[in-house]
Amino acid sequence: MTDIKSMTQQELSLFFKELGEPAFRAKQAFTWLHRGAVSFEDMTNLSKPLREKLAAQCFITAPVVARKQESRLDGTIKYLWELSDGNCIETVLMQYHHGNTVCISSQVGCRMGCAFCASTIAGKVRDLRPSEMLDQVLFTQLDSGREISNIVLMGIGEPLDNMDNVLRFLELVNHPDGLHIGMRHISLSTCGVVPGIDALAEKQLQLTLSVSLHAPDSETRSRIMPVNRAYDVERLFDACHRYFEKTGRRISFEYAMIDGVNDGDQQADLLVKLLRGQPGHVNLIPLNHVEESPLKPSRRVRQFQKRLESQGVTATVRRKLGGDIDASCGQLRRKHMQQDQLQPGKDEAL
Repeated sequence: MTDIKSMTQQELSLFFKELGEPAFRAKQAFTWLHRGAVSFEDMTNLSKPLREKLAAQCFITAPVVARKQESRLDGTIKYLWELSDGNCIETVLMQYHHGNTVCISSQVGCRMGCAFCASTIAGKVRDLRPSEMLDQVLFTQLDSGREISNIVLMGIGEPLDNMDNVLRFLELVNHPDGLHIGMRHISLSTCGVVPGIDALAEKQLQLTLSVSLHAPDSETRSRIMPVNRAYDVERLFDACHRYFEKTGRRISFEYAMIDGVNDGDQQADLLVKLLRGQPGHVNLIPLNHVEESPLKPSRRVRQFQKRLESQGVTATVRRKLGGDIDASCGQLRRKHMQQDQLQPGKDEAL
């Protein structure tokens, strides 16, 4: 069976041609899929015989809301979506003055092993298909009733560890006959997979690349981010320079503030040295505590920010949203998995 929603419009046109159908039928089907049709029977401007052909050869992905939390503080909504194979992923919808931003997952679980992240505790299960990434945007918009204007690939998973599917998703979500979200309204976050950064640079997309840095020296970074053992800080910044030279796009460096680990004045000064000649800015993130991790939130966020700014580095502090719900990456999925493990099996319950 073919995952029809993961097909580009050009691929759909060829597919429909093989079915003996004119190209405009492909555009009609594409539009239905990107409006949230969950069945071929919904596609009322396609003939019944064509709908039957499609149903016999293709399937339409559509996630189910397993859990949903909405913040009373700021309206942030956290979704736990159940996929067709029973796996679950997270999506977060956030309200800003410039519009509604959705943070989506790119994998079920993650294999990168960052010490401060709940997403990686159980490891990676599988990559998400393009349709499953698109569904997060589409069904979050449909369920919430809020039009989405911005996308960040900062949820569960490492996008550059699922490169081909992510690139196809970007093409789909950017298409004029689909959701048509512009590349300049999309951010992609990586923990520093250097070959992926170089490959992305070759595409010269106008999205914003966010690099999860979290430490300015390789010794500290290797302790909290195992990816640094493969691609250390020096190699990472070399790749960032190449990325800017190729795309002309400034990079956002994400920096989770961890008490006694990466929040000292010496580390701020080292970060300033790293960023000399590198167009970009630093986004300081107040750490969300993960129960399984001994790492604690820093109490020096503002001092760290001022030290960077006093030396000419643009630094912002990420606004904390969804503080009264499980809004940080991986928390809701982790809680769901733990509760499933605590529930007795069917045989035990009888």
